[in-house]
Amino acid sequence: MRDSVKTIAQVQAMREGGAILARILKELREYTKPGLNELEINDLVAEKIKKYGAKASYLEEEVKFPGVVCISVNQELVHSPPVDYVLEEGDKVSYDLTIKYKGMHTDSAFTMIVGRELKGAEKQLLTVTEKSLYAGVEAVKPGARIGDISAAVEAVLSTGRLGIVREYVGHGIGVRMHMLPNVPNYGTRGTGEMLKVGDTICIEPMASLGKEKTFVDDDGWTVSMKDGSLCAHFEHTVLVTDDGYEILTLYSA
Repeated sequence: MRDSVKTIAQVQAMREGGAILARILKELREYTKPGLNELEINDLVAEKIKKYGAKASYLEEEVKFPGVVCISVNQELVHSPPVDYVLEEGDKVSYDLTIKYKGMHTDSAFTMIVGRELKGAEKQLLTVTEKSLYAGVEAVKPGARIGDISAAVEAVLSTGRLGIVREYVGHGIGVRMHMLPNVPNYGTRGTGEMLKVGDTICIEPMASLGKEKTFVDDDGWTVSMKDGSLCAHFEHTVLVTDDGYEILTLYSA
């Protein structure tokens, strides 16, 4: 299902919801430290979603996710439910959160290292993957094609010699959490669906220090790297505007 043309009110709801989501993720980054249990983190995010007047999208879906935020550690890539695990210094953790506000969804994700500064290969992984997100965003404008975004993301990830995950992609978003069009992190410029003013999409590069293949763990949710390599995931919800784009999930004080 692809979004129909959004009303001014729907766009504004996504703008407001995106600001709430960005604030929650900023506070989550500041809160994260060694010694925290994932279940504690999930409870904190649930409290903040309620405090700011939103709803957890994962609890609104037909297939209920066991938590309000995905918490993916080390070789885990995406979709990991909160479990009874205590974060350690040096763990990689990716947070992926979708909220619903005034009937509209927004989605964002980031990856960090717990308790210390980035170093070595992990710094390359996180820095390049985040850079590829913004390269994809810069390709967004009316008349651009999905392949323009995908090619821009792929070009940056390739320069970093990272494994480009192909089994999971970005997506449209709006009245539902996942909608068409799909937004792969690899592709060819000038191909794919054309963007129009009012479209809202999630661009979300996923990459690893090893190969790109993944598998789903026994819990039926957690997607991990098949070779056990460290991986990263960054995401923003982006609105197509008259003159380009607006990042709806970018934090601003």
